[in-house]
Amino acid sequence: MKKLASMVGAMLLSLSSYAGLNVEKIDPPCWYAGMKNPELQLMVYGPGIGNARVTVDYPGVRVSSTVKLESENYLLIYLHLDKEVKPGTLHLSFTLGKKRFVHPYEIKNRERQPADRLGFDASDALYLLMPDRFANGKPENDQLPGMEEYKVDRSNPSARHGGDLEGIRQHLDYFSDLGVTALWFTPVLENNMKGGSYHGYATTDYYRVDPRFGTNEEYRQLIAEAHERGIKMVMDMIFNHCGVDHRWIKDMPSRDWFNNWDYENHFVQTSFKLTSHVDPYTSQYDFHQMNDGWFVRSMPDLNQKNPHVLRYLIQNSFWWIEYANIDGIRMDTYPYADYDAMSQWMAELNEEYPNYNTVGETWVTEPAYTAWWQKDSKLSAPKNSHLKTVMDFSFYDKLTTAMTEQTETWFKGLDRVYNNFVYDFLYPNPASVLAFLENHDTDRFLGEGQDFPKLRQAATLLLTTRRIPQLYYGTEVMMNGVKTVTDGHVRKDFPGGWADDKVSAFTPEGRTELQNECYNFFRTLLRWRRGNEVIAKGSMVQFMVQEGVYAYARQYEGKTVFVMLNGTDAPTTVSLRYYQEILQGHREAKDILTGRTVILDNALQMQSRESLVLEL
Repeated sequence: MKKLASMVGAMLLSLSSYAGLNVEKIDPPCWYAGMKNPELQLMVYGPGIGNARVTVDYPGVRVSSTVKLESENYLLIYLHLDKEVKPGTLHLSFTLGKKRFVHPYEIKNRERQPADRLGFDASDALYLLMPDRFANGKPENDQLPGMEEYKVDRSNPSARHGGDLEGIRQHLDYFSDLGVTALWFTPVLENNMKGGSYHGYATTDYYRVDPRFGTNEEYRQLIAEAHERGIKMVMDMIFNHCGVDHRWIKDMPSRDWFNNWDYENHFVQTSFKLTSHVDPYTSQYDFHQMNDGWFVRSMPDLNQKNPHVLRYLIQNSFWWIEYANIDGIRMDTYPYADYDAMSQWMAELNEEYPNYNTVGETWVTEPAYTAWWQKDSKLSAPKNSHLKTVMDFSFYDKLTTAMTEQTETWFKGLDRVYNNFVYDFLYPNPASVLAFLENHDTDRFLGEGQDFPKLRQAATLLLTTRRIPQLYYGTEVMMNGVKTVTDGHVRKDFPGGWADDKVSAFTPEGRTELQNECYNFFRTLLRWRRGNEVIAKGSMVQFMVQEGVYAYARQYEGKTVFVMLNGTDAPTTVSLRYYQEILQGHREAKDILTGRTVILDNALQMQSRESLVLEL
C-alpha cells in the first residue's frame, strides 16, 4: 500500500510540472483541519499560473473563488473547508488551455485544542535574545550558497556572526537554571538580503526559517525541547513591512500590495511620529506619511488595507502557531500598520485562541498613548484594537532617567516611576502590560559602565511590579553598550557562544566575580518569582517617596510581598509609620534577595541603592 501511495505521489508531482509549467510555491505550505474560519487562501506562484482555472476534488473542500493579480505569475485560490473536513492530501487541478496538471496539498490534524494554547502573562519572565548573537552551535550553516550576506564576520558589528537555533538549543539548561519562563527571539524567518539583515526584520519568506539559523523542523524541535523544560516560546513577527529582496518586490503581485509602491521614482519614508493615531488635530498628510511611508528603503511597507495581503498575514500567524507550537507573538512596529486591519487580526486570533497572547511594540513614552492601544481601552472607543498586551516604553523611559538621579519627593529619581504607575488607571488591564529595562533597539541599561547596584535595583523593580517583565540577553552577566557606537554595540555576542571564545559566561568558572554576583542575583529573583502567585496575580499598593525610598506592596490571598528601594547614593533612615497599613504589626520579615531577616522596628536603615524584597 505504501509503495502504491509513493507511486501516485511521484506521478502527481510529475504532473505538477507538465509541459514546462509548474507551481514553484504555495503559501501556506499546508493547512489544518478544524479551524473556526472555514476560508483558506492559497497564494500560488509559478510562471503564468494566474491564467489557470482551478478545481479541487476532496470531501468537504470546494473552491469558493480565485483571484488573478496584476502579475500573471500569482494566483490566489480561496478554498472553503467544512467543519467536518478530514486530514489528508487534496489535489489541486490547474487547467491552462488544453493542458492540465495536478498539485498535492496536505490538510493536517491539529496537535492541540485552541483553548489549550496558553499565552504568556504576568507569571512569566521573558528573555529576549538575538539568534545571530547568542551562540553558534552549527558552524556548517554559517555560509550557504544562494544566501546573500555570504560572509560571516564577527569583527564587524553589522555583519552576521553565525549564531543559530542549534546554539540556543544547546543552552536550554542555562535558561532553566537562570529561571526565565519564556524566550523571545528576534525574527528567525528568512532574510535573504544584500544589506545587513542579521537582526531578522526584513523578511523574504514568511514560511521559511532562515537556513543560516536552521530549518523549520529544527525550530519546531527547539520549541518542543523548551516546552519539556517549562519554557515558552514567543515568536517575533512583522506585518508592517517585508524585505526589499522578497519575491513580492522582484515580481510584484499588484501595485496595491504595497503602500507607495513606486519607491524607485518616489521614495516616501515614514515620519516615525506615531502620535498621529491619537492626535485629534492630526492632518491627513501627517497620518498617511507615518502610516504608509516605508520604514527604511530596505523594508517595503505592506498594504494591510488590501484584503488579500491581510488574509495572507493572518493565516501566516495561525500557521506558525499550529506548525511550531509557539506560545505567543511579539508584533514589531505595531502602530505603523493599518489600525483596522490589525484590529481584525487580533479579533480573529483571540476568537481562534482565546487564551493566547500577543504583545505589540508601541514606542511612545506617554502612558495615555500606550493605554490607547490596549484591548477594550475607553480612550480609543468605539474602536477596539483587541491587542491584549502593549509595551511600556514609559516605564523604560522613566526608570532609565531615574537611575541617573537622586530620588526626591518631587519628580526626581524613583518618584518618576511612582508617577508612571499613577497612570495605570488608563489601562484596561495593567497586569497585561510588558515592561523592560532595555531591548535590542535601546542602549544597554548599564550604558558603558558596570554599576551593579543600580542594575540590581532596576531589575528588582522590574521583576516584582505589576507588569509582564522582559529581560535582554546578557544583562545577567553585565553586558553593556550604547547605540551611539553602533546598533551592533548593544547586540554583542554572548561570551562563550562560539567555540573560539576565550571565556564563557555560561558557567560560573567563566564569569568574573562581579558577573557571578549579578547572575546569582537574577537567578535568585527569577526562581523565586517563578510560580509565585503574589507576583503573578497580586494587587499593588504604592507609597509616595519618603526619605529617598520608594516602596510598594503586592498582595494576594492573604500573602504580602513588600518592596523597598533606596533611590539615592547615600544611606538613609526611613520611618516605618508610613507603611503600617501593609506591615500591620509585623516585627520582622525575610528579604528574599539575601535570605536575611529584616527587623521592622520604628525605622529602617537602608544602604546606598539598597533593594529589599520582604515576605511578610
